[in-house]
Amino acid sequence: MLIFAASDKGGTGRSVTSANLAYHRALAGDDVCYLDFDFGSPTAAAVFDVADARQDTEDRGLHAYLIGEVSEPARIDVWSETEHQVLRFPPPGSGRLVLMPGDVSGGEFATGDENLRRCVDLLMTLYYEFDLVVVDLSAGRSYAVDMVLEATAQPEMSEVTARWLVFHRWTRQHVGAAASLVFGRRGIVAGGVDRGHDEEALRNSIRFVRAAVPDPESPLWSQVSPTQSAWMRKTDDDLKQLASNLGIGYSQVLGSVPLEPVLQWREQLITDEDVLDSEIANQDTWTALSGLAKRLTDDESWEQA
Repeated sequence: MLIFAASDKGGTGRSVTSANLAYHRALAGDDVCYLDFDFGSPTAAAVFDVADARQDTEDRGLHAYLIGEVSEPARIDVWSETEHQVLRFPPPGSGRLVLMPGDVSGGEFATGDENLRRCVDLLMTLYYEFDLVVVDLSAGRSYAVDMVLEATAQPEMSEVTARWLVFHRWTRQHVGAAASLVFGRRGIVAGGVDRGHDEEALRNSIRFVRAAVPDPESPLWSQVSPTQSAWMRKTDDDLKQLASNLGIGYSQVLGSVPLEPVLQWREQLITDEDVLDSEIANQDTWTALSGLAKRLTDDESWEQA
């Protein structure tokens, strides 16, 4: 299965959340490949703690491959190349976790016939090699989004299962931006239909993920004043109504990740050691990521309400 991770804005938690989902699926035994298609600002290597390996593969990343400078993009085995000591020892039964990094000196580029053909070839190859392929796309209505919409509309990819996750933070601006990215006049749905996608099928393949969602009932906010507490609850209710009005209410949400201090200050994979041993991360975060990872391929979670 292909999973495309998109967002209208940067700073939504798209990359760090989708990387954590890939990690959880690999822990569960799936062979997972993570593609950094954020050509303007590829950061996945830092999330997986393989920064040195990324430097070693510079000029052989996805940008170099797609523009025809190399015949095969670099691959990084996360388990063996990471500098994160916990990740160096995955539990028995874990699947492969492979990162295809972006190029440090890369950038956005318009899609031509040759770029498109390389993209299709890559996605098709990985689709049959791995159980799950996560493609982290540049934010907004980017060339990367255009490219994969065009690629998945090609006849040879008609039988390939592809799903979209659209990430947004729990704020008024982010909710509106996420809805516009998908349903706007030049959004994903309209862009996909223009390229030959069936509108209903494309709509059914898109779900939203809310990241860094504060819980007004959490002990984290127990010290705020009664006035602040009442304001938080009203704001949360207003956002729920706004999301519903814009077509991204609960029936369109695959899951949410709570506000997590570790992810606010250091974008990283959350391991069980972070939760159980060092206790720097919250159990609620681990549970949310684990549940969301399972729902990626759970057909019932993608059925229309």
